[in-house]
Amino acid sequence: MSHTNDDGSKPEDGPFGTTSSYSTTRSDRTRQALDEFVLTPFSIIWSDVRARLGFLIIVCYLLLGTVGVALVHSPQPNETERMLAPLQLLQYPLGADALGRGIFAQLVHSTPAMLQIMLSGGLWVITVGTTLGMIAGYKGGKLDTAIMFTSDTVMMLPGLPLLILVVTILQPKSPIVLGFILSLTGWAGLARAIRSEILSLREANYVEASRIMGLDTGHILKNDLLPNIMPYVLINLVNSMKGMIFASMGLYFLGVLPFTNLNWGIMLNNAYQQSGALYTWEAAHWLLAPMLTVMILAFGLVMFAQGCDRLFNPRVRARHEKRTTTEESNTEDSPTVMESNY
Repeated sequence: MSHTNDDGSKPEDGPFGTTSSYSTTRSDRTRQALDEFVLTPFSIIWSDVRARLGFLIIVCYLLLGTVGVALVHSPQPNETERMLAPLQLLQYPLGADALGRGIFAQLVHSTPAMLQIMLSGGLWVITVGTTLGMIAGYKGGKLDTAIMFTSDTVMMLPGLPLLILVVTILQPKSPIVLGFILSLTGWAGLARAIRSEILSLREANYVEASRIMGLDTGHILKNDLLPNIMPYVLINLVNSMKGMIFASMGLYFLGVLPFTNLNWGIMLNNAYQQSGALYTWEAAHWLLAPMLTVMILAFGLVMFAQGCDRLFNPRVRARHEKRTTTEESNTEDSPTVMESNY
């Protein structure tokens, strides 16, 4: 039986006979998702000075690794004066090395490989460590014992000698594969730390309510427990990324890894081996350039992670979502010129 209003129109009919105001259109869902996953996080990040600074630094490095590679020519030997000092020529702002190659061009073309090492290794550590730690802490029992026994065994392995042995045997040429190798033992400590956090959270009232409602383990881990540990996970992601960069640069500097891709570690090795940059000021710029590049990137990652603590605060997110919704409503409700004239 269909119900009608006093004027004979259906309740779902609008003033022009359109669809119901209670139904959610695709554009509304798209706008809601855009506000939840893009506008609100960006507003929170941009409102914090630390996160804003770190975000800008990270974006600059991403542009160097993508757009910069296409704009800056590949470094070639004897393209300029050998051991050219910085700020002498506009085309070579950071000078040149012992082979006459621009140092700035080397830094730019080294960025993609370093970003791949950083992302592959860091994401692998966080994914494995967080997943195993949450499962062990929430499920308990024999599964918890098995995971923690494996984690403790991995933590007892000597990290640096093991890495040198593995990379010497495998001789990885792909930066992504190298990132995975460098993260072989990095997940173990994170898994144990995450387990300790979950042990204190699994008895919370909202987690117990989810269990009573019959929600599955995956839903509880993803929606109830993971948001509470995300600040800690994010900090560990940054630390893991820094560790991947420093470890790869150290292995390249020692000459353990094959020199297949131009990167900052190879630049350090060349500066030391070819010109003795540790002992003379004439080649110091060749050594300092990749070191400062790594330091700035690490600083940007730390600032971004510290500022993103507010990103997972429910009160802060609600305040920014309310502000964004209010601004959109004011924009939509503001009368147009035709309406005002009418």
